[in-house]
Amino acid sequence: MSDASGSVAATPALAVIVRVVDLATDALGEAREEIDALNVYPVPDGDTGTNMFLTVSAARDALHQAIADLGLTGHESDADADQARTALTALSRGALLGARGNSGVILAQMLGAVTGRLGKARAEERIAAVVADAMHLATDASYAAVGEPVEGTILTVARAASDAALSVAAQGETRTGDVYAAAAAAAREALARTPEQLRVLAEAGVVDAGGRGLCVVLDATETTLTGRRPSPTEERRHIPVPVLPRTLTGDDLTADGPAYEVMYLLDAVDEQVPVLRQELAPLGDSLVVIGGEGLWNVHIHVDDVGAAIEAGIAAGRPYRIRVTHFAEQVAAARDARAATPAGRGIVAVAAGPGLEKLFAGAGAVVVRGGPGERPSTQMLLDAIEATGAAEVVLLPNDPDSIKVAEIAARTAEEGGEVRVAVIPSQAQVQGLAAAAVHEPGRSFDADVLEMTATARGARHGAVTIAAKKAMTMAGPCEPGDVLGVLAGDFTVVGDDLAQVATEVAERLLGGGGELVTLVSGRDDDTGALARACAERIESEHPLVEVSVHDGGQDRYPLLISVE
Repeated sequence: MSDASGSVAATPALAVIVRVVDLATDALGEAREEIDALNVYPVPDGDTGTNMFLTVSAARDALHQAIADLGLTGHESDADADQARTALTALSRGALLGARGNSGVILAQMLGAVTGRLGKARAEERIAAVVADAMHLATDASYAAVGEPVEGTILTVARAASDAALSVAAQGETRTGDVYAAAAAAAREALARTPEQLRVLAEAGVVDAGGRGLCVVLDATETTLTGRRPSPTEERRHIPVPVLPRTLTGDDLTADGPAYEVMYLLDAVDEQVPVLRQELAPLGDSLVVIGGEGLWNVHIHVDDVGAAIEAGIAAGRPYRIRVTHFAEQVAAARDARAATPAGRGIVAVAAGPGLEKLFAGAGAVVVRGGPGERPSTQMLLDAIEATGAAEVVLLPNDPDSIKVAEIAARTAEEGGEVRVAVIPSQAQVQGLAAAAVHEPGRSFDADVLEMTATARGARHGAVTIAAKKAMTMAGPCEPGDVLGVLAGDFTVVGDDLAQVATEVAERLLGGGGELVTLVSGRDDDTGALARACAERIESEHPLVEVSVHDGGQDRYPLLISVE
C-alpha cells in the first residue's frame, strides 16, 4: 500500500491487503456472537455478526485463491500493480458472491467500492488521500444500494468514518495509519450515538449490530496499519444482551414488517437493475441491490416471496435463492439465548472517582478500593452477583487486593454456577488496559488470556510524596520529597513533581512503547502535572501516543503506564 508516512504508490501492496483482510476476518469471528446478540433491527433474528463474518470470510477465501492462482504467497511486498489489481478484483467478487443478510450485503458493497478505488490509484496520488477517497466512495455506494436508507445503522457509522478520513487526509502529509485511526475513532463515536437515532435500539438498550461490525473491521484495519489496538484507556460502551419482548410469532413480525428474507444472485444487464429496484420496492423493506457488470446480489424483506423472485426472473437469471422465515429464525435465536448463560461481566476495583467512571465506561461493576483502602471479600462477592453474569472477570488493580479477589472468586464459584477469573493486575492502569481489550465475543478462556497478557504488558509507574524519612532504592528520602515509583518500587527521589514524573515516564519508555497513559490524582485536580508530563513526552517521542485522564486517586498525583 505504502509505508506509514503515506508515500506515493500506484496500488496497495499485496501483503498489506492480505494482512488487513485476515485480521478483519479473525476479528469478526471473535466478535460474531457479541454482534449477533445486538441484532434487534430491522428484525431481531440474531444473525448480523454471523452474516458479516461469512461475507468477509468469502472475500478472504477468494483473495487467497487468487493469490495461489497467481503463483504468489501473499507475503510479497513487491507484487506488481496488475497482480494487486487482480487480487483486489477477486476480493470484491468474493464478497459479492458470499454476501449474507442485510448488513453483510452492505459491507460487501463497501468492500467493492474500496477495492475499486484502490485498484485505480495513480502513481502520483498520495495513498492516504486515496484511502480516504475510497472510504468516501464506499459510504456513497452503500447509501445508493439501500432502497430506503435509515440513520442509526451501519450507514451512519460509515458516513462518520469516511468524513473523518477525508478531514485528516486533507491536512497534507498525513500517514495512512492516521487516516484509519481517525476513521475508526469516529466510527466508534457514531456507534455509541445510534440508540439516539433509532428508537428500537434505545428500547433494547443496545447499539446497532451492523455498525458494531463495521467498527470491528475498521479497528482491525487500524491495528494492521499502526500496529496498535484502539487506545486501551478509551471509554468503551457496555454491550448488554438486548431486552427483547416476549417470544415472537409470525403474526408479531408481520404486524410491523415482512415475514420473510429473500436473497439471490442475479445475472442481468446493468440497464435492468433500476427497473428491478422499482418492482421490488413496493413489495417490502430492507431492499439492497449491489453489484455491477452483469452480476448482482439482491436482498429484500417481503411477505410475498414469489413476487420477489418473479421480479428477478423478469430482470435476468436469479440463482442461489435463499428464503428465511423470520419467526422461525427469531425463535431459534431466543432458544439459543435461553440455553446460554447470562453473559460475561467485569468487576473492577477503582481508587478514585475518575477511575470509577473509566471502568464503568468499559462496562464494569465498580468497587471502591486501592492502596490503604482494600475492599472486603463480601464487597467483591456483592459486585460479582451484581453483574448478573455467568462468567466474571475480576480486576483487583492493587497488590493488596489480589488475595482478597482470589478468595472472592473461589467463594463465588463454590456457591453457584458462576465462573470467576482474577486478572492479577497490580495497578489501576494495568486494569484499564485489560478492560479495554475485553471482548464478549471471545471464549471465556481466550478473553481472560488476552486481558491477562495486556495487563502484564502494561509497564506501570507513579509519582507520590514521601510522608516520612526512609531509605529507598534510589537512596534516602525526607518528608515532602517527590518519589518516583516503577513497578511498585521507589526508584527516583527528587524535589520537583514534573521532573520526577518525566523521569519515570522516560524509564518506562526505555523498553519501547507506543502508548503512554497518564492518570491525574486528587492532588493534581487541575491536571497541570499530567499535561506538563504529556507535553514533554510528545516533544521527546513524537511517534508515541499520549492519553490523559482524570482519576481522582489519593496519594498518587500521577499514575503512568506504557504499552
